[in-house]
Amino acid sequence: MSTDDLMTRALASLGEIDGPMSVEVIHRLADTGDLSEPMTIAEVAALLDVSAHTLRYYERAGLVHVDRDSSGHRSYRPEAVRRLVFLTRMRLSGMAIRDLQHYISLVDGGDQTVPERLDMLLEHRDTIRRQIRELTLSLAATEYKIATYGGTTGDTG
Repeated sequence: MSTDDLMTRALASLGEIDGPMSVEVIHRLADTGDLSEPMTIAEVAALLDVSAHTLRYYERAGLVHVDRDSSGHRSYRPEAVRRLVFLTRMRLSGMAIRDLQHYISLVDGGDQTVPERLDMLLEHRDTIRRQIRELTLSLAATEYKIATYGGTTGDTG
């Protein structure tokens, strides 16, 4: 499943929601329950629609621990894949690698770091909300220009 597939699934799930997004919806979006066997780097790259180079970089940056099989090839356990789903979502939303490294170090530091993790995610949420407002304004400007040139505006896809 590629990033586009994951995003399509996520957006479809969001369309089913009446009212505020619940934690249950978020769990469904992040569900990797069907992953029980270790995956190769090629399989994970295809699943997340990232390059193998990106996965190796995340490993070198200390963001994810990857086991090796008896032949020395990378073997991604379900926990590593779940972490990579989170990491790729955060990168897509603009979180810097250094911030992800700090966040992962906090996760690895145990439950006593939950308040600091929460603060980081609250701050990042504010950043994402600002980006959404900015993109909404940019979309409105684009729609205006399309209408100016005689094109059709609104959702066509």
